Amino acid sequence: MDHQDFITRFAPSPNGRLHLGHAYSACLAHDMAKQRDGQFILRIEDIDIGRSRDHFREAIFEDLNWLGLDWSTPVIQQSKRFGIYKAALTRLNDMGVIYPCWATRAEIRAHIDALPGGIKHWPRDPDGAPIYPKLYSDISEHERRDHMWEGRDYAWRLNIEKLQLMAETINGGPLFFREVDLLNQNECETIKVDARAFGDVIIARKDIPTSYHLSVVIDDDAQNITQVIRGQDLKAATHIHRLLQSVLDLKVPHYHHHPLIYWSGGRRLSKTAGDIGFRSMLGDSAKAAQIRALLPPPIGHGAFDQKIEIK
Repeated sequence: MDHQDFITRFAPSPNGRLHLGHAYSACLAHDMAKQRDGQFILRIEDIDIGRSRDHFREAIFEDLNWLGLDWSTPVIQQSKRFGIYKAALTRLNDMGVIYPCWATRAEIRAHIDALPGGIKHWPRDPDGAPIYPKLYSDISEHERRDHMWEGRDYAWRLNIEKLQLMAETINGGPLFFREVDLLNQNECETIKVDARAFGDVIIARKDIPTSYHLSVVIDDDAQNITQVIRGQDLKAATHIHRLLQSVLDLKVPHYHHHPLIYWSGGRRLSKTAGDIGFRSMLGDSAKAAQIRALLPPPIGHGAFDQKIEIK
């Protein structure tokens, strides 16, 4: 197999040390590519410029190298590609599938709470967040210009229903993506795309012309990624990504969403929760082989049906 036939990537954010879940995702993508004479790419997803730190970026290189991984160079940093994302955002605006929204979180919450049933009975998206109630989606162009002139912060939101309709019109019918089980003889599931359950998600902000949803599909296309290997928590977002790939005429990779790793007690690993980096878990004398042994097959000796507990 030519190395261009199987290209994977690992795309961490430099806002903390990599934990054991990151180690699994990186090792899985790396090892799957190497087993197939493919290519493993490292990408730095640092669009969150308020939280990204240079020392965490350097720590990513150090930690992955410590695990024994190697990757193609140069390494893309998304913070240096804002011009590319802005051009794509302009295209979406010209298509009429995005709109500016000035609503704060407090305003959104207050609007929902004022409706019958309040937030308790308001529909949730696949990630568990309340669906955005489409404030500012239907205001006039005159009102939008006035809001822009006032200079308030705003976010760009996808009009998900328009986007779905446009993508299906371009495609000549429903869209699908392929979920490939790389750990089980490459079994494949074809999944019909319907992103409307997410509501009008944020696609960019006033000062940052992109979001994860937009930058990830653009960069996967630019780097010719053929196999997106990432956590199960991002599987639902693939419905949004497939629509963007359609309307922006981007390449469509196959997907493998691996199960997540949890601590004993049922909580999954998270930087937000303050989970320590994997190199600190077993002390300064730990070897890469010891960390890999904690990971589920095919990398280590762990298993997804048991909770990981480090004492």
